[in-house]
Amino acid sequence: MMRALGYPRLISMENFHTPNFMLVSEVLLWLVKRYEPQTDIPPDVETEQDRVFFIKAVAQFMATKAHIKLNTKKLYQADGYAVKELLKVTSVLYGAMNTKGVEHADVSEEDSSKFKFDLGSKIADLKAARQLASEITSKGASLYDLLGKEVELREARTESIARPLEINEAEKVMKIAIDCVLEQVQKTKDMLNNVALDEANLEAKIEKRKLELERSQKRLQTLQSVRPAFMDEYEKIEEQLQKQYSSYLEKFRNLTYMEQLLDDHRRIEQEMFEEAANMLHLMQNRLKEEEQHLLKSGNNDDSDIEIQEDEGSDSEVEDRQIVKQRTATETLLQGRAGARIVGTMQGGDTEEDEDSGDSEIDLDEDEEEEDMEDDSMEISPSKSSHRARKPEPLEESDNDF
Repeated sequence: MMRALGYPRLISMENFHTPNFMLVSEVLLWLVKRYEPQTDIPPDVETEQDRVFFIKAVAQFMATKAHIKLNTKKLYQADGYAVKELLKVTSVLYGAMNTKGVEHADVSEEDSSKFKFDLGSKIADLKAARQLASEITSKGASLYDLLGKEVELREARTESIARPLEINEAEKVMKIAIDCVLEQVQKTKDMLNNVALDEANLEAKIEKRKLELERSQKRLQTLQSVRPAFMDEYEKIEEQLQKQYSSYLEKFRNLTYMEQLLDDHRRIEQEMFEEAANMLHLMQNRLKEEEQHLLKSGNNDDSDIEIQEDEGSDSEVEDRQIVKQRTATETLLQGRAGARIVGTMQGGDTEEDEDSGDSEIDLDEDEEEEDMEDDSMEISPSKSSHRARKPEPLEESDNDF
């Protein structure tokens, strides 16, 4: 509607989401000027009083000239409710423009622009005609009412004209009016005297308060200048407290750090204990398997020894068993060691020549047993060292026989 009426600025509802009094005042002033260009309304809206006066002037103008009742509170809010009040004025102007524009709907664009311009120039005449029509109707109604009372007023008028004027009564009325005025003057004088007395009392109270304030300030200055006796001790205690607090903070930090280290150490010990328990369990299982394997190999060795007992004497069998046990322990400690030949370095004796066959048999048996033990060590070489205790080194192994 505002664009159709020729308002130079685009307006939307988004401009009124927040109170925008400047835009509302500008639109109202433009509408008033459009309705009656000769209207003189002050456009100042800087202060609160100016805004209130502006809203009242616009509302009064619209009520008297255009017979449009506006809500001043909603206009002062300058939000969406103010738009409804502005529509009351714009709808009237827009409707008047449309009634004139329907008759010339088929004109060209130039004619339509010219029509709008001519319509705007004649709006003032239309407003003046409406105002005169409203005044004529109102005055005609009041004149009709007065003419209806003319019968009664005529009698009262004739009676008052016919009655002679009495000076005494007029004088009495004037005296009464003068007495009333004098009483009012006396009351105002009494009030002024009372105001003077009240002013004197207030000045006396102010002087009294000033004296009290000065005494209080002097006392405050004396109290601030005097240092309390316990202030030195208080400062010393405060310094000691600060030191104690700093030491407390340091000890508390150290304590928390030590507790953290203790927790970490306990956790590491627990992990090591669990790991050791797992390793011990695995070692026990492997040692059980190794014992079973050794028992099986020991049974085979016993069967070989029984076969050889028929060929040799009892002493030679015992010597062979001792040598076998020693060689078995040495192979468990040394891992996969080579075959070892046990014998003497002396030659030429007839007894040794006689026993040469027996030594060769013993060597063959020792090599077979060492091969079997090497096979068992390949299965679990690492755990056999834990199983067997390390024997004492054999210094004179050549003299065992």
